[in-house]
Amino acid sequence: MSLSLAASAAPIAPIAAHDLLVFLLQIGLLLLLAVVFGRLACRFGMPAVVGELLVGVLLGPSLLAWVAPGPHGWLFPAVAEQYHLLDAVGQIGVVLLVGLTGVHMDMGLVRRRGGTAAGVSVGGLVIPLGLGIGAGYLLPRALVPEGTHGTVFALFLGVALCVSAIPVIAKTLMDMKLLHRNIGQLTLTAGMIDDAFGWFMLSIVSAMAVNAVTTGTVLVSLAYLILIVAFALTLGRPLVRGVLRVAARAEGPGLTIAAAAVLVLLAAAGTQALGLESVFGAFVCGILIGNAGKVEPARLAPLRTVVLAVFAPIFFATAGLRMDLTALVRPQVLLAGLAMLVLAVAGKFVGAYAGARLSGLNKWEGLALGAGLNSRGVIEIVVAMVGLRLGILSVEIYTIVILIAIVTSLMTPPILRFAMSKVEQTAEEEVRETEHRAWTTQPEVSRNEQVP
Repeated sequence: MSLSLAASAAPIAPIAAHDLLVFLLQIGLLLLLAVVFGRLACRFGMPAVVGELLVGVLLGPSLLAWVAPGPHGWLFPAVAEQYHLLDAVGQIGVVLLVGLTGVHMDMGLVRRRGGTAAGVSVGGLVIPLGLGIGAGYLLPRALVPEGTHGTVFALFLGVALCVSAIPVIAKTLMDMKLLHRNIGQLTLTAGMIDDAFGWFMLSIVSAMAVNAVTTGTVLVSLAYLILIVAFALTLGRPLVRGVLRVAARAEGPGLTIAAAAVLVLLAAAGTQALGLESVFGAFVCGILIGNAGKVEPARLAPLRTVVLAVFAPIFFATAGLRMDLTALVRPQVLLAGLAMLVLAVAGKFVGAYAGARLSGLNKWEGLALGAGLNSRGVIEIVVAMVGLRLGILSVEIYTIVILIAIVTSLMTPPILRFAMSKVEQTAEEEVRETEHRAWTTQPEVSRNEQVP
């Protein structure tokens, strides 16, 4: 037997005992602190994701590495393989989280309120997208990773600034008892359109980052996206419906949960294989599960609980580990961060307000829509993590984008509360409120980033 054949036949050594110990300590500590800080954030009226990100900030280069470099170096060694283990767990979490977001998209609502919502959404997308692209070209090149194409960086920054976060929007509307209001419905519908556009653009820009930026690359990516949507509308719908129908025959929700998770993971793998982002496949598959699969929410409740209570907190804590707040000490980075925050907030408010006014809504309704859609939350964090993984974003810009997600999510409730106090409730909304009261009897997950 040749040496090459002998080498290939030799078993691959399992993970070293020390590496396994460090990994288990990392996961256990991150999850423990993420749950504790997430609950504390909820107590103070903030999204749980703020506390979960703070865990990563405290244990990462922003604090622990600076205060106690020895313990930090032991617990989070600068070894790629060790970080890849954490990333793998986080990637499973984010794929399932995005899939659940798709499951809870009400496509009937999109169709019913699509006209007005589209007007609001277009304004809230085009203006911040344009401002983000412009900022990408104007930012100092020292903040752009070496080797990153300027156009790719600018487009990615535009996508990061134009997205909204359905999980944060939905939970905020529920907490403030505004889900039954017309503005609440419009905000949710426009946010769904924003989310879909965000995943679409993320796949395009990611494909451009991986491959050379040419007209052919863009056209191929667009062709793949059209192919995916066509497959979902034709073969995907009966396939998902059939798989989930067979799974539903089993006693208990176990087989349905496994089937849904397998479908989401394989769909994510499919888009990843095509050079697009895995989250796009997960999102499309989630929509199919929720709308074509006709799955009872109760059967997927255990999966939602595990994802929101275990995988998502680990992902966000890991995302916080990548932040380096010490970079904000540099005037150049601080000024860039403030400028991007102003552009992100002003772009979303002006765009949504203009879209609302052109659609016949009054100024207070326009302000409320701008406040609701200004929440970036988990979606922008996912986008930022993709940008960092692909090398499109530097650590400095990544830190700024994450901070924008946090600040905009914290801004939403007070502005929304003020604007809605100026909008009178209609008879239609009173009827809808009566229907929604039944929801309050259902057990709620305390997580502020829950998808309803």
